Amino acid sequence: MARDRIPPSRHRHRHRHRVHIRVRVLAASVAALALATAATAFAGTPASAVSPPKGHDVSSHQKNVDWPGARAKGARFVYIKATESTTYRNPYFDQQYNGSREAGIRRGAYHFALPDTSSGARQAAYFVSHGGTWTADGWTLPPALDLEYNPYDKKHRCYGLSSSRTVEWIRSFSDELKRETGRRPVIYTTTNWWNLCTGGSSAFAADHALWIARHGSADAGTLPAGWSSWTFWQYDNHGSLPGDQNLFNGSAGRLKAFALGR
Repeated sequence: MARDRIPPSRHRHRHRHRVHIRVRVLAASVAALALATAATAFAGTPASAVSPPKGHDVSSHQKNVDWPGARAKGARFVYIKATESTTYRNPYFDQQYNGSREAGIRRGAYHFALPDTSSGARQAAYFVSHGGTWTADGWTLPPALDLEYNPYDKKHRCYGLSSSRTVEWIRSFSDELKRETGRRPVIYTTTNWWNLCTGGSSAFAADHALWIARHGSADAGTLPAGWSSWTFWQYDNHGSLPGDQNLFNGSAGRLKAFALGR
């Protein structure tokens, strides 16, 4: 049955179900981790010369965010939940999306996928119409697609879709987003979800940036099939910044180039 809106009880636990490990990473460990990760990702570049941008992601759970405060605490990018399925839009999206930009933080929008409610193309179109667009202004990150276990039906963790149908759904979403915005979506996922629900497909690694979720660990771990590196890493859901804590795999200059589509 079609829903008029996502009940608040459903979208409120958006940040509860992402990754079940709830380990707070000490600030000093994160700083050391950032340098070590960057040094590995960019062989030959001295760790001391690399300063990977810190970022975060938020949803309606964070409400009206203090963006100047987030910037002062080191936020250089943020992803903001815009939509879910074709029936929900984050009521705080405008404050979060515009406020982060005004504070000098690069921002992008993400869509929480519910592949059992409508087609990928339809959800992509809804996403674009409600904040999931992109412009090459250097401040707008490419739209992101949030793919994770079904939070509303634990018996159908992959939304009742086979691996091949899941891959088709993602491709449909990606193709429509590319048609409307000119960019392929960044794919947010965990390696476990990807292996189970897509059958370990390597069909997207060549032209989709990876936003990997792995909490409470010293590194991003084994990546989904096809990807040899991550672009964003969500490493914890507690920290100094509102929402989930993230790193960008590169320098501030690379982050700007990524926003520009280079």
